[in-house]
Amino acid sequence: MILQDNILKEYLKNVYFITGTPCGGKTTISQMLAKKHHFVVYNIDEMFPIHQKMSDVKYQPSMNQNFQNADEFFGRPVEEYRKWLVDNTREQLDFVLLDLIRLSQNQIVICDCHLTVEDAERLTDAARIAFLLHDPTHLIDEYCNRLDHLDFYNFIHSSTDVEKAKMTCNETLKLLNTEYYQKIKSSSYFWLERKEDSTVDATLHSVEQHFHWDETIIPNSQI
Repeated sequence: MILQDNILKEYLKNVYFITGTPCGGKTTISQMLAKKHHFVVYNIDEMFPIHQKMSDVKYQPSMNQNFQNADEFFGRPVEEYRKWLVDNTREQLDFVLLDLIRLSQNQIVICDCHLTVEDAERLTDAARIAFLLHDPTHLIDEYCNRLDHLDFYNFIHSSTDVEKAKMTCNETLKLLNTEYYQKIKSSSYFWLERKEDSTVDATLHSVEQHFHWDETIIPNSQI
């Protein structure tokens, strides 16, 4: 079954998307917005293991690909690794959309996710999506040093050659995100780029302004 874009947008009208490139601040800002305004956060990375159990190798082959160890996982050519990440995102999207439709019928949901410009055009209006960006080069050390990425940190450090594994990740993330990064910056969508002098509070305030959220936010009962 294929849902037309106008139908998806109607059913997702209470969903606000925080997306962008790795290390742009998506998770931090999503959690702060949800806590401040008493909304629900839906993090697609956290949902992946649940969706993986529900998936079928016939329809979601990438989600069901198994790796023996970190050496096998990070030993793939960069282009193969990139394609696997893209395919995982595509395969998980149907699970995500059904979850969001269910969760958001009577409440606002903030979706911490990975959407392309094309996804944004299909799923939502510009007023309900914010792209948070980070220069897509040399991301892996910053990515690994986050507490919520401890499992990934441990996994990559179980490689026989940790520096080679990190290099593969950096090259893959750069290949995957450079065109995406440029396309967002040249689009009409709202975006913010994380810099050395960026602050969480300033980013939070800018996203709130974009979404037209303030201290007099509409109660869930009036949505």
